[in-house]
Amino acid sequence: MNAPQIIDLTYTVAPHFRWKVERDRVERMEDGAAFQVTRFSMAVHGFTHIDSPRHMVPDGPTTDDVRLEQLVGEAKLVDLTGIAPETAITPAHLAPKAAHVERGDIVLLRAAWDTVQRLDTPEFWTASPYMTREACEWLLERQVRAVGYDFPQDYPIRLLLSGEKRGIEEFVTHDVLLRNGVIMIEYLCNLHRIPGDRTPFLALPLKIPDSDGAPARAIALPGARL
Repeated sequence: MNAPQIIDLTYTVAPHFRWKVERDRVERMEDGAAFQVTRFSMAVHGFTHIDSPRHMVPDGPTTDDVRLEQLVGEAKLVDLTGIAPETAITPAHLAPKAAHVERGDIVLLRAAWDTVQRLDTPEFWTASPYMTREACEWLLERQVRAVGYDFPQDYPIRLLLSGEKRGIEEFVTHDVLLRNGVIMIEYLCNLHRIPGDRTPFLALPLKIPDSDGAPARAIALPGARL
């Protein structure tokens, strides 16, 4: 039996100007220890990760409440490749590319933004396309169960680089989708490598109790069956 093709959709966790990553070796073989042991620390909302509703809803489901069925299965890709920088994404952008999206789907919005700007540059954030409230409502109306993005999906994210914070209502993907139980999969990469408009998909978050999100390893398995 041939092994399925695996496309890794996950960013490497490395030093980054937005996210503080702490990593040190607490046991070293060169110091006489029997094993090498590394200690690691970062915020759960850095790099490729999922958001659970607790991120913005005080009594909302936490990461360990999220059923894996919400994050595993066939995903439908909505191809926004070639969209211009700083474009406000509306239903008019989604509808022609999303006729195959159905109730209960995992949806991956593929702008291939990681082929335009690198995650470790300011331009990745400041020049990104972004979702409008109307686009989020369009997806919510289709009762999707999760949405993944390969671009910073809310306009105010770029403002955080200069220390400006806006109200939650301007973080429209969170305010419309996450608030209503649609799980968010943020900062995916390599969606441009997935052929076609659907793929078996997994985004498995670390099982962190009482958390508002978790790092996740996300992969696509084109041609496989889940």
